[in-house]
Amino acid sequence: MAELHIHSKLVNLLKQDNIQLRNPPYTTEDREAGQQYLQELAVNYAPIVCFSVSEVASALESIRASEVASGMRNKTYRETCVELFLPKDLKKDTKKNNYLETKLDVLAQDIMDRITEQYGLKYIQLIFKGKTLTPEKRLDEQNVKNNSKIMVLRVSEPERKKQMVEVEEEKKTQDRSVQRTQKGFQILSERDGTDDPATTTFLEIADQKGNPLKIPHSKKKTLILAMGFHEKGRALMKRKQYDTALGHLVQADDQFCKCGSKLLNTVDNYAVLQLDIVWCYQALEALSYLDDGKRRLQMAEDCFHNCYGDQQQRLMKIKGNTGGEEVLFLRLYLLQSILAHMVGNERQATQKLKQAEDLYERLCLDPGEIKELKDLGFSDQEARLGLRACHGNVGKAALHITHRRPEREEMKRKESEKRRMCVEGLATLRELGYSKKDAAWALHQTDGDMDRAYRMLLDSAARTNNTELPINQSKVEQLTYLGFEPEVALRLTGENVRGATQLLQDNQGVLPPELLSPSPASSLSKEPRTTSESAGSGSQGEAPMDVDLVNEVLEDIPLSEEDYLDLTLEEESEVIDKMKSYLYKNDLDGVNAVLAEATALQEGAVVTDLHTLAGEVTSLE
Repeated sequence: MAELHIHSKLVNLLKQDNIQLRNPPYTTEDREAGQQYLQELAVNYAPIVCFSVSEVASALESIRASEVASGMRNKTYRETCVELFLPKDLKKDTKKNNYLETKLDVLAQDIMDRITEQYGLKYIQLIFKGKTLTPEKRLDEQNVKNNSKIMVLRVSEPERKKQMVEVEEEKKTQDRSVQRTQKGFQILSERDGTDDPATTTFLEIADQKGNPLKIPHSKKKTLILAMGFHEKGRALMKRKQYDTALGHLVQADDQFCKCGSKLLNTVDNYAVLQLDIVWCYQALEALSYLDDGKRRLQMAEDCFHNCYGDQQQRLMKIKGNTGGEEVLFLRLYLLQSILAHMVGNERQATQKLKQAEDLYERLCLDPGEIKELKDLGFSDQEARLGLRACHGNVGKAALHITHRRPEREEMKRKESEKRRMCVEGLATLRELGYSKKDAAWALHQTDGDMDRAYRMLLDSAARTNNTELPINQSKVEQLTYLGFEPEVALRLTGENVRGATQLLQDNQGVLPPELLSPSPASSLSKEPRTTSESAGSGSQGEAPMDVDLVNEVLEDIPLSEEDYLDLTLEEESEVIDKMKSYLYKNDLDGVNAVLAEATALQEGAVVTDLHTLAGEVTSLE
């Protein structure tokens, strides 16, 4: 991280001073380093970046070599090679990059064999963007491109075999987990709430206060998948399984993007998802995702502003407090500090860390106050959320929790009553001769009101009968001559004789029931209730494997709608300490190193610099 840190700071300084190291006098006509000028530049920059002159000189040469390579007219490296980062003991010239010319449609094992032959490494592992390349897969299948940077790690034979097996098993486990999660939530998204609530779980999407939201069925299915993947990812994050969690969170992101920008800008779920993805990046130390992390944090910040309003006024109006959501901003500021530090922007990194520390001090709870609330019969989660909502006031927190409990119970009671009425209404409409599909659709449109649903079914049937066009008799005769009963076939194909003929031929002249039962979106029909339909309701009509999948994904859905705000802040505390060590300790060590090196130079040439550095040391201490 220190190398990346000094590199970023020097790149920023070079940009500010409009210096391009690939040009003279820093690079000669033979593309060699202009040592004298690079050394002078290193002496000038060392006090600014707080590293020793030798470290700065080495970093400048690395930057220069990179610029020369990228600026050469011959684009061979960028178009046909990958760059290798070899073990240190194999690099004869630490300033020279190592390239390997290769096609991308070859197996990673082929590259490993060439590296073994060229560098004498018997057992190796290739790392690309923080992940181990699978030897049995092609480079392009693993997103390797020309000019990609690949790290070469030396491993022992048993270790290599073990790692290969572990990587493959981990990949299979992750894929299985994603597939099972998707299947489970797809089953749940298909349920419409008309089955027996005692045997069939039904997912409802609610607002910040737990009130169910009315969302179009097509959007609701996608949203349930998105939120389901997100909840599974969050559950894995709690278990510190960040790699697997990231796979689920990326799937959630894909599903959320299908919901449209209007929805994404009005709910905070998408912003929280972006934070969770970048939090996984930092936990995995996936430095290659810097640019993606910056983009996601900006989306999160914009989304929070749109959802919560200026100074979180909209959130205050909806919930009556903003204390719970402050933990989200704590993570946002921490992640922004990390990214700013990684690109060498120390001022912004320090500023964001200060904001995070201030929030942490405010949100960090007294264990005694939590115990006091637990003694009153409240859970740990209720105590934490209540104290943060009331800014640490135990009395107000107790009142807040006490008021919220009956609100939640009342919402559950209303929802349960609505489900019961819906099930009873469905049974009544089925007894009147309507199909389960049509009855469920009508009840969904009328919020479970059976009387209104019945009138809607009658009106829809009347409209269908009034608007139905007569069938052309000559076309009927054409199909009758062929030995078919043609009226329904003609209707289904828009009176296309050729299409109707093909339809009848495909079904041996008898149309199957599923074609005879139109969907609610087009027209409604009455049909007698059948025993098979009435028996297969909810989980009773699902395969045992499907029931297992549903139960598996339901385990990761929290009971509280505010679970995503219930952070213990243990991880945040560790990240704060880590960032403080990077930002403050490294600066002091760097200044001391520069001072020590400066004393070895001629006294007359460095008097002014020493005064400046002494001032910096004083200010830092």
